[in-house]
Amino acid sequence: MQTWLIYALLTVLSWGVYGVILHAARSKMPMGPETPNAGLKAFLFVCIAYAIIGIVAALVLKARGTNWSFTGDTGNGIPLSLIAGIAGALGALTLVLALGAAATPVLKGGGGFGVAAAAAVMPIVFAGAPVINTITAMFMHPPEGGWAKLPPLFIVGCVLAAGGAFLVAKYAPSNTGSATPAAKPH
Repeated sequence: MQTWLIYALLTVLSWGVYGVILHAARSKMPMGPETPNAGLKAFLFVCIAYAIIGIVAALVLKARGTNWSFTGDTGNGIPLSLIAGIAGALGALTLVLALGAAATPVLKGGGGFGVAAAAAVMPIVFAGAPVINTITAMFMHPPEGGWAKLPPLFIVGCVLAAGGAFLVAKYAPSNTGSATPAAKPH
């Protein structure tokens, strides 16, 4: 198996369990009057984990004998790296907020999914993100022949990904394990 594919599959595994574990962590934080802060408290430890991984990355660079240069013939990668980091951190923050809102009872303005909030939120995130990624990549590196030359099956794939996310999120098993959506109060 090729190295890039191994890393890609490890990313799928890591991010595949991320939302469920994050929602579980959020639910283990102090509740009651602190419930609105539970997601941000969990997110704080996500940030600490990112810092730890950053230190590990620096140690790997040192072990590889890097020259610690961040500019070269192709320019300075620092600003774009920071923008990517901001996008990732903002996504993690809004994910925490989405999980909290999805878990909140409907009568309090939430999604009413309770402990099954990750089953509702994550399909939207993981089906929507590749579509946004592809569109962003095409803006940064336009397709040869222009947008009009996009293969019709590409458009079908984007629509299917969005439709699949909707279906998986809408019909995610409830926390009771049923295969149909839980009845919502009217």
